[in-house]
Amino acid sequence: MTLERWRRITEWPLIVASLLFLVTYSIQVIVDPRGDVGALLEDLLWVSWGTFLIDYIVSLVIAPRRWHWFLTHLFNLATVVLPMLRPLRVLRVVTLLAVLQRTAGRAVRGQIVIYVTGATLLVVYVASLAVLDAERAGGGSISTFPDALWWAFTTITTVGYGDLAPITLEGRVIAVGLMLSGIALLGVVSATFASWIVEQVSAENTSRQAATVAHVDALRAEIAELRTVLARMDPTLRSPDARASTAADQDGPDPLAPKG
Repeated sequence: MTLERWRRITEWPLIVASLLFLVTYSIQVIVDPRGDVGALLEDLLWVSWGTFLIDYIVSLVIAPRRWHWFLTHLFNLATVVLPMLRPLRVLRVVTLLAVLQRTAGRAVRGQIVIYVTGATLLVVYVASLAVLDAERAGGGSISTFPDALWWAFTTITTVGYGDLAPITLEGRVIAVGLMLSGIALLGVVSATFASWIVEQVSAENTSRQAATVAHVDALRAEIAELRTVLARMDPTLRSPDARASTAADQDGPDPLAPKG
């Protein structure tokens, strides 16, 4: 069993586990069921967590360079250690949408836009659930999901009205992560927009240069054609070398030239 083969086998099971966790966690936090339903949801969360744990352990064992794989896959470790990050695995689905892009440059930019949009919405939603779960248990001001969603949007956009703020340690940790995500989001959006502007300007300059060269070539061809036509109509309009040769033939020998 190779690492690449294991990735192909576990790709969709991990996506399903992510969706299972997201739905289960949403119902658990928003609805807050009790009794048998609550116990069932808790069991489903453990099942999804176990799926990611098995995937991480197997990948680490079969990796050719384990320490290198460990250091380059810290996000996989985070999805096992921090439950609220597990739904981010769902972002693997958006890579399938990259085939809709036309050119290579647009494909890269389109993929970035898809990832950023999907990741932002997912992070806002999951952060809303997490902060609501933490603040409601700690007696904070964020006690409903609409309030949690409003707080998440104002935080990730770096607006921060201050009308709602977490008071628990877990809530403040989530807030710090959301602020950093907002800063990264602004950077990615700015870089993508700047890249689009540079591409448009470069394409316009290239088009103008191509048009200029084509016009010059066309004018040269027309001038050459006009010279050919005029030369046929009037021999005196030939090239300077041809006119000099014709004039020498008409004047005859030079009378000052020494006689042999």
